[in-house]
Amino acid sequence: MLTKKINWLLLLLMSSAIVISCQKMDKPALGDYPEDVVVTPTTPLRFYVNFDSAAAADKQINIRFKDSISGYPSFFPDNSIKIVPGVHGSAYQGNKDKNLRYLNVNDWGKSTSFTVSLWEKKSTLNQGEAEFLMSIPSTAGHWSNANMLLIFDNGNAGSTLTQTIIKFMVAEVGNGDHWFELTGASRMPNVTDGQWHHLAFVYDETTSAMKFFRDGVLWSTQTWAGHGAIHFDHTKATGFYLGGKTTDWGNAFNGSLDQVRMYNKALSDAEVISLYNSKL
Repeated sequence: MLTKKINWLLLLLMSSAIVISCQKMDKPALGDYPEDVVVTPTTPLRFYVNFDSAAAADKQINIRFKDSISGYPSFFPDNSIKIVPGVHGSAYQGNKDKNLRYLNVNDWGKSTSFTVSLWEKKSTLNQGEAEFLMSIPSTAGHWSNANMLLIFDNGNAGSTLTQTIIKFMVAEVGNGDHWFELTGASRMPNVTDGQWHHLAFVYDETTSAMKFFRDGVLWSTQTWAGHGAIHFDHTKATGFYLGGKTTDWGNAFNGSLDQVRMYNKALSDAEVISLYNSKL
């Protein structure tokens, strides 16, 4: 009887040791976690995701989706997010529920003029909610929980498959928010026709103007009444959502994105045309 008890006790201790050992193996080392530090790039291009890397290490999807400026990967995306053929190499395919998340957009939040450039492909119209192409989450207390939002609005707001309402919101320190919107007759044509389209959003503090480009062509210009430099509350930014939202309304972008670039200057018309022509 005593022998049985001893054998049982030894078996229990061995089982506990195996469990503890497995737990230690599954736990990543402290150094494996990315640190929330801001990289200061050396060119006007401050954040760039191209989804194209074919390096062996980048077969891991979150590393393949890394920011090319800092080298930081995205957080591990949901399994529903896919890699698809892009306008140049491969691209990100999202859905209305999931998005990519990054630690930050480096120091882009300090920009007083800026350009956001991307390629998108979408073939459906969302009737229920707006769709977020990107957003910068913030703890500054704004109702949207964001420093910046870029959205395609939904059919109930007046978008159609051939005419899309696009809205770009910036929230400033102590100055609320401002919306640059393509509505009514200024809705952007044919950006949800199932083809790749290049979009660029260019704010110039010297003119207080936001320019909307589609496929290298200036579609609309909106002026913020002599506002001048933008002042994002970058110290309160808590990350970057590509294809995602910061609010309790709206959906993640149910389409493809490629060659996402963010500059800390207003690109010239010729520079935007060059990005479109080169498929970058």
